[in-house]
Amino acid sequence: MTRLPDFRLETYFSRWEFTARHHLTASDAQTMTMPELLALADPEDLRAWETLSFGYTETFGDPGLRQAIAQMYTRAGADDVICFAGAEEALYLAMQVLLGPDDHAVVLTPNYQAAETVPLSLCEVTGVALDPARDWALDLDEVAAALRPNTRVVSVNFPNNPTGKVIDAADFAALARLCDERGIRLFSDEVYRGLERDPARTLPQAADLSERALSLNVTSKSLGLPGLRIGWITCRDRELRSRLERAKHYTTICNSAPSEVLARIAVKASEQILARNRAVIAANLPVFDAFFARFPELFDWRAPDGGCVAYPRYLGPDGVEAFCTELVEQAGVLLLPASIYRSELTATPADRFRIGLGRRDPEPALAAFTDWLGTRG
Repeated sequence: MTRLPDFRLETYFSRWEFTARHHLTASDAQTMTMPELLALADPEDLRAWETLSFGYTETFGDPGLRQAIAQMYTRAGADDVICFAGAEEALYLAMQVLLGPDDHAVVLTPNYQAAETVPLSLCEVTGVALDPARDWALDLDEVAAALRPNTRVVSVNFPNNPTGKVIDAADFAALARLCDERGIRLFSDEVYRGLERDPARTLPQAADLSERALSLNVTSKSLGLPGLRIGWITCRDRELRSRLERAKHYTTICNSAPSEVLARIAVKASEQILARNRAVIAANLPVFDAFFARFPELFDWRAPDGGCVAYPRYLGPDGVEAFCTELVEQAGVLLLPASIYRSELTATPADRFRIGLGRRDPEPALAAFTDWLGTRG
């Protein structure tokens, strides 16, 4: 096992996330206050909140929360769900359980760094790149060609972070079949599911397509509740679920009791929360369209298919790294440059930046951005 490298995104955020005046690269949708969330609670969950005691909770997760999560799937039950302290713990432990030194994994790029570096710390990994020249298309033949006899995991993320790409449902189903035919686990990061611009393009969840597949989700992104730190994996393979529980004994052991009750409220009200967050993004998109239209010589912009982040190109001669650094240092506007999403597995574009679309009132940040661009001549 090799040592994990620094987490570039979190290292960058530790410097700027809470000091920059305008956080214009947020990956989560609009959050809410405690009274707003509690207003969505049914009487049973409100009573659970008001009478909560601070003892240990079940390692698998609160039974009521797991039941609520299971209602989001068509073929999974509460016993197919295990909860974690956010999606990162779930991803990390899943890879520890699924992969060993003699195994091989396939990972899509660009990606959330842990999706690549955690498998790389455990075994050989092959990258398959989404193609920016074809609107970040996924070539299933390329995935098939990357598979080996010892491939154990294919890891994907749609809607994708950072590109916002959503592939066709038929291609996603074909990917699940390919994995099943080869005895491979499909690990599907679905944390932005529910924020598709066109709801008709919402993908089926991997755990509904295959008994062997793992669906990763969390309250942080589409629901906009990252402070709860509640994620989960849904998988209909009970033996694997038991292995995940035993792995969790070495990390958090169990989740925060208050967070699980609040997450239960949020998951039960997920359709209402997702509708609100889709409305925020829909209202923001014309604002971002107008901003980027003012500077066609500097930016190549396309709205994402889903999620609340986009990955436009920067066309300026100074390069995107210098551009993002000067923007946050001089104007207090935070973006994520392409170096955050570089890959050890494939070539990745070096001229892009991540921008967030899911927070209300982006106008002050875009105004500061505009003013700063005006000072550069």
